[in-house]
Amino acid sequence: MQDDVSKNENSNLSLSVTEGTGGIILSLLVAADENNVIGKDNQLPWHLPNDLKYFKNLTWAMPILMGRKTFESIGKALPGRKSIVITRNKNWQQTEVDVVYSIDEAIELAKSYDVKEIFVIGGAEIFNTAFEKAHRIYLTRIHHQFEGDVYFPVVNEKEWRLIKEHRCTKDEKNAFDHSFQVWKRK
Repeated sequence: MQDDVSKNENSNLSLSVTEGTGGIILSLLVAADENNVIGKDNQLPWHLPNDLKYFKNLTWAMPILMGRKTFESIGKALPGRKSIVITRNKNWQQTEVDVVYSIDEAIELAKSYDVKEIFVIGGAEIFNTAFEKAHRIYLTRIHHQFEGDVYFPVVNEKEWRLIKEHRCTKDEKNAFDHSFQVWKRK
């Protein structure tokens, strides 16, 4: 069973941006449990096909930014997207990805792709670094509590407004109830 809930009049997700990113929308794309767990032992602690499909649809043909550890946990550049990997290691190289050394450098590179949005997909250190500059959060909230060692920052409702939510109940393919939420910075 699924239902949609719009939380305000601006559910069309207009592409307004704030200062600091030169006209490109910086969005965080994450799945987190009820306690903001996003990982354990450099892996997702769940398998949720709905979330994988959502991720693919949202990021298709768009630049995605991730840390080196996240890239290594995925194991390859994802097809249909431009992958940007941020690392402190100036000697780290990988084919089929662009390597940068800061969030600002990633934003500048994404602007050269002539897109309106860049998606930060992890890990925790990259989310923490990008959080203050982010305009949107696409959050898959998994309605369960997992053991984990990596957490997403708390989304404070004083700074963020929930503008769209789509609720999904568990089914034969998806073992947990979950919600696809879109948050916009106030």
